[in-house]
Amino acid sequence: MKQYLLAIDAGTGSIRSVLFDTNGKQIAISQREWHHLQEENVCNSMGFDTTRNWELVCECLHEVVAKASIDAKEIVALSATSMREGIVVYDKNKQELWGVANVDARAFKEVAFLQNNFDGIEKRFYEKSGQTFALGALPRLLWLKKNRPQIYEKVAYISMIGDWILARLSGVIASDPSNAGTTGIFNLQTRNWENSMAKEVGIKENIFPPVFEVGSVIGTVTEEASTQTGLSTNTQVVMGGGDVQLGSAGLGVIREGDVAILGGSFWQQVVNIKGTTPPPDDMSLRVNPHVINGLSQAEGISFFSGLVMRWFRDALCAYEKQEAHKLGIDVYEYLEQKAQDVPVGSYNILPIFSDVMKYGKWYHAAPSFLNLGLDEKKYNIASMFHSLEENAAIVASINLENVQHYADIEIDEIVFAGGASKGRLWSQIVADVTGKTVKVPEVTEATALGAAMAAGIGAGVYNDFEDAVKQLVRWQHFYEPNLNHTKIYENLKIKWQKAYEVQLKLVDDNITTSMWKAPGL
Repeated sequence: MKQYLLAIDAGTGSIRSVLFDTNGKQIAISQREWHHLQEENVCNSMGFDTTRNWELVCECLHEVVAKASIDAKEIVALSATSMREGIVVYDKNKQELWGVANVDARAFKEVAFLQNNFDGIEKRFYEKSGQTFALGALPRLLWLKKNRPQIYEKVAYISMIGDWILARLSGVIASDPSNAGTTGIFNLQTRNWENSMAKEVGIKENIFPPVFEVGSVIGTVTEEASTQTGLSTNTQVVMGGGDVQLGSAGLGVIREGDVAILGGSFWQQVVNIKGTTPPPDDMSLRVNPHVINGLSQAEGISFFSGLVMRWFRDALCAYEKQEAHKLGIDVYEYLEQKAQDVPVGSYNILPIFSDVMKYGKWYHAAPSFLNLGLDEKKYNIASMFHSLEENAAIVASINLENVQHYADIEIDEIVFAGGASKGRLWSQIVADVTGKTVKVPEVTEATALGAAMAAGIGAGVYNDFEDAVKQLVRWQHFYEPNLNHTKIYENLKIKWQKAYEVQLKLVDDNITTSMWKAPGL
């Protein structure tokens, strides 16, 4: 009987199930877009609807098996990965009570409370966890305790969203260092919960589930889950991890000094460092446990880079969507074709969306395009699209430069993956902006491949991640930088940074509204 590995990828914008064979070939994929909506009368909230979202998970699982035309019994193991920071809490019977997606920012008052009433608490906790309160779980749990006490009193467990999927499938609530680490209630050195942080601020300290390293078997698919999903009860359920860290493994970024850009709904720029490396004193960057025991990752984040493209597509590109449909190609491919002849710098159009990462005081300007003109031959859908691709690369480049300075390493090449790396124009722009060789893997859905690797390790298909990478990671494209373009982008980068500071001042003066602001600011 042929064997398959199943990855479930719970991203910010969608849920996907991806089926691989044990040679790393992608056999089938199923995807559903999902939306995390603001709760009524809860400012800056982004709720996670476990009831509706589980239905979408089940739809994907049924569909991926049907598309592959296989017997579900041939799936020997599965694992899950998810947007980090999103959490789900459960009662003593393991029933979901409440959940939030990753950039839920409702707990701004609680962040301010912690900062104002516990001397130096954020810095102290950051030194252990590598996380600030911006996306952490403690302020959200305090919000729950204050605003939904009837729910909080019932809380017996907490997990991450990928863990929630595995819990639904296996009946076992557990977590791993790479995902749980993003709660901020965690210790980078011990790779385990730091319960004392919860106790110090008055949060239950007995709600944290066991932590398993990625690739550990935690159970098998239950009878109930089998009925709901169509999966076999013989399929092993294996601990997964955070999307960025598993995505890194799926790219072969498993050794100290390896570098990657993951271009999904958000863009992450990661550099592998020793697990004993302390976070930077200025709290400018995030440091997370890697899925590889003994390594951490210094990380920069670009907010909404992929979601901005989706907004641009849906809000402004009705004609382009129609034309792409007629040609039988993806609308982003069509837009790249239109943008191919736009000159480097996009006629000096400056998109204002994500700022570079400023983890200790993180907020964004109002979304806008600067330097648009009235010459329709220059300033149009194609040039605006081209400028968005350039801007995402510019923000990623600055974040990488900051990580490089902190980690004291030299970057020679960058692995680029995720949905954005499907665009050949975008990949070349990343090479040109950074001035580095860019490698794109055959499997651009690296996060799902990383989850499949975890499943395979649990099932004994691979010895460890090093073995899995050796067998599965192959390269499809290499992009060498045009250094003449790199010089142009260096100047554009300076202009953009100056313009962004001015746009932030407009937010400070209450003239414009921030695209996203960390709780407590």
